[in-house]
Amino acid sequence: MRFTSHGRLVILVLSVLLAHLGACQQIQPGALNGDDYLPILNDKSVGLVVNHTSMVGQTHLVDYLISNEINVKRIFAPEHGFRGDQDAGAKIKNTRDESTGLPVVSLYGKNYKPTERQIADLDYMIFDIQDVGVRCFTFISTLHYVMEACAENNVKLIVLDRPNPNIRYTDGPMLDTAFTSFVGKHPIPLMYGMTIGELAQMINGEGWLAEGNRCDLTVIPISDYDRDASYECPIKPSPNMPNAQAIRLYASLVFFEGTVISMGRGTYEPFQMIGYPDPAFGNFQFVPISIDGMEASPKYKDETCYGLDLRMTAPPEKVDINYVVDFYSKSKNKSEFFNSYFKLLAGTDQLQQQIIDGLSAQEIHDSWQPAIDQFKEKRKAYLLYK
Repeated sequence: MRFTSHGRLVILVLSVLLAHLGACQQIQPGALNGDDYLPILNDKSVGLVVNHTSMVGQTHLVDYLISNEINVKRIFAPEHGFRGDQDAGAKIKNTRDESTGLPVVSLYGKNYKPTERQIADLDYMIFDIQDVGVRCFTFISTLHYVMEACAENNVKLIVLDRPNPNIRYTDGPMLDTAFTSFVGKHPIPLMYGMTIGELAQMINGEGWLAEGNRCDLTVIPISDYDRDASYECPIKPSPNMPNAQAIRLYASLVFFEGTVISMGRGTYEPFQMIGYPDPAFGNFQFVPISIDGMEASPKYKDETCYGLDLRMTAPPEKVDINYVVDFYSKSKNKSEFFNSYFKLLAGTDQLQQQIIDGLSAQEIHDSWQPAIDQFKEKRKAYLLYK
């Protein structure tokens, strides 16, 4: 059989794609390594901090553990709820899982931290939620409070590690502890370049829990994973994080939550477009609407916003502050551009002031580097993957 040069090229491309696909398929989140944690849980009372991403292959972790005769007593649900279908910021109520009958305790309602009553009868807590590697994505704050509760009530914690789709990038402003909040609990850069299991070890090791406590922590690692691995989340981590493009752009666009600018909430492609109801901001147009399970009341609902379409743009390999600097420069009412949330998302008051003072995006980015270098050195002790 003879092949043309075009045919050989097609075969070569297919070979590369198949090899890449095979490498991706080898990556196994910790939840799939049941032999490493099921024996530990025999005859133990177990609580689960999980959501819709907590899958063991095609089976939810709750069902997987029950099928293996593990005594699951309680489910704890983070922001967006156990099923991952609640709006950002929407308070979650305690409920009961219809499938298993298990009580579902909200960690995004009356309390962020499990109470003594909710946790004291447990031997183990298991944390298994897909993260995106950006400090203000609130699942790592939930992890922090679960670790505190475990430490205070002598409950052991198992973190089933999952890949970080942004693990190759460590960038952004470092959090100043004066701006600690639920969208920023730890003195780490906005993109911290660690898996959730590695970060759990750092939280413990650095004494970041209340009163310097440490919890009894076990991390079940990811198989066949390294820091250069490409990973696309098979399930969207939250309602407004629908695809890999949004996940990669999130760290650069999330700042707009603290401004007058829309980043596409109320569309089916949030965090992939930015705009404002003024043609001066760009030629691209979109109209935010109410979408069940994504955004009930988006900013500028039913108004035409003008700005940038980033759906097909090559995502940045860093925190790209150009977007915020550019849109601030176009704003006609600069005194109202920022709101108080901006400093919490940034984790510092310096970034807002740098933009107001007219520093270039490159100057701002360069100012982050010394703190990032120090952080990288500190985190070495907690890394699990080469």
